[in-house]
Amino acid sequence: MQIDTWLLYLLTCAGIAVVPGPNALLVLTHGALHGNRKTLFTISGGVIGFVGMIALCVLGLGALLMTSLVWLTALKIVGGLYLIWLGINLWRSEPVALSLEAIPKLSDWSLFRQGLLSAISNPKALLLFTAFITPFIDPHKNLVLQATVMALTYAVVEFAVEWLVASAAHRVRPWMARAGRRFNRVCGGFFMAFGALLPIR
Repeated sequence: MQIDTWLLYLLTCAGIAVVPGPNALLVLTHGALHGNRKTLFTISGGVIGFVGMIALCVLGLGALLMTSLVWLTALKIVGGLYLIWLGINLWRSEPVALSLEAIPKLSDWSLFRQGLLSAISNPKALLLFTAFITPFIDPHKNLVLQATVMALTYAVVEFAVEWLVASAAHRVRPWMARAGRRFNRVCGGFFMAFGALLPIR
């Protein structure tokens, strides 16, 4: 992967990581309930799940794209439309609301397991990764190396964002309540713009 392509991929990862999905909300909740140190287990479980999903996406898509460039064009169009649809839904969605009702203390393994299951059980995450990874894959180069670079890049970005969220949980929650709709529109606009540009990249 060339450096300019990697920088664009890094920017895309950052944009996706800040969108409040199931794992981000779980981390935000655990950060407020258990503190950022224990929430490291939740974050680690989610990141490991995402790494596995991205690696499978890159290897599977790379093998598919080697058979025909028609598949590449088709996946870009379908992926772009899916990202636009996600962006529209996010633009129109209500701000997230978190409930911090009293729950029993969880073990480190329970926190890790919740993070992992939240990542791998979300079919939308798999569709999202498939959509945004497609234009960055070069089927004529080493797919294992590309999968490693893409998965590790996303893992570092996701870990950093979720650690910041967990560390600032008590401050982020009231901000999300006040400015959540504007935040959703910014993120939705990002998805729509990326989806529109995806087929022509």
